[in-house]
Amino acid sequence: MRGIQLPGGGELPVLGQGTWGMGERRGQRAAEVAALRRGLDLGVGLIDTAEMYGSGGAEEVVGAAIAGRRDEVFLVSKVYPHNASRRGAVEACERSLRRLGTDHLDLYLLHWRGSTPLAETLEAFEQLRSDGKIKRFGVSNFDPEDVDELFASDLGRQSATNQVLYNLTRRGIEVDLLPWCREQELPVMAYSPIEQGRLLGEPALRRVAERHAASPAQIAIAWVLAQDGVCAIPKAATPEHVDQNRAALDIELTAEDLAELDAAFPAPEHPVPLEIL
Repeated sequence: MRGIQLPGGGELPVLGQGTWGMGERRGQRAAEVAALRRGLDLGVGLIDTAEMYGSGGAEEVVGAAIAGRRDEVFLVSKVYPHNASRRGAVEACERSLRRLGTDHLDLYLLHWRGSTPLAETLEAFEQLRSDGKIKRFGVSNFDPEDVDELFASDLGRQSATNQVLYNLTRRGIEVDLLPWCREQELPVMAYSPIEQGRLLGEPALRRVAERHAASPAQIAIAWVLAQDGVCAIPKAATPEHVDQNRAALDIELTAEDLAELDAAFPAPEHPVPLEIL
């Protein structure tokens, strides 16, 4: 698995497994655990989750999936903004660790901006890092103004990623946020790379998929993976779906493919507010 260099050392795998929507229905737990384990079998060790997903249920699913295989996993979770105080973030992280069945996270993110001062959240993250409960910290759903504030402090400049919505139909970050992140060497983690399935019927996507004997979803993921400094975390609820996502890593889009997709899904010409799902 190729990776993106992280600030301070190490690599962020370019393809991971998202878990939004997991842990909400007990009858699907076995399939969800099997899907995540299949990803590990294929070398897709980046798993992204959050205390928000399934009210902790997704973290429990992840915990079951990685039991006995923790050394294969680059584990990411996120803290609610209302838990992001100096004390609250530490306690929230400890709860996440218990649900995940591990003693540390590889990356811990602030899920989105809230009322807690950013400096206070960063201090909590630094305490967690000093205590060995997280290896790195970062942010999610931060727009250009947010990342400017983040990088105004020495501690903020140690952030390892900004996780944002990014796919063929959500290209607003290309105007300002993505170039800024590249300049600062801050990796971008793209969630919902297939727009929760809504873009898969688009004719241009289907044409490119036919040329590669692939599915539209695989092409949508491959397009995100072709962007410099960006990783993708598509969700897959079945082992078969995981196989398809992993195969997207091997698709090399041609200049013709990229031009056709750009024409069908043009990036905006002017800044737009950061989009969130």
